Amino acid sequence: MSSRNKKIFGVFFREKPAMMLVNLLNAQQEQYASHLAKDVDCTYSHIVKILSEMQKADLVTFQKEGRLKILKLTKKGEEVAKAIDGIRSAL
Repeated sequence: MSSRNKKIFGVFFREKPAMMLVNLLNAQQEQYASHLAKDVDCTYSHIVKILSEMQKADLVTFQKEGRLKILKLTKKGEEVAKAIDGIRSAL
C-alpha cells in the first residue's frame, strides 16, 4: 500500500485495529497476540487491549492451547475484515 493510500485509509479507519483484522483474515498459520503485534508494528499491550475490545464486540475469539492463546476471527469478524480489506484495496 502506498503512503498516500495509507494516509487516506487512516482517515476512515484507525489503522492498527483495521490491519489487525485484515492480518487475521489473511493469516497462513495460527496467530498469537505477540505475532500480531509484530506484524502490525504495535506494542503487545496495545494489541491485547484492542483484542479485548474486539472480543467484546464478537469479532475475535481466543482458543487456549496450553499456555498459548490462539486468535481466531468469528463469522462476524471475518465479514468485517473482508469489508475492510475490500475498502483498503479500493483506495
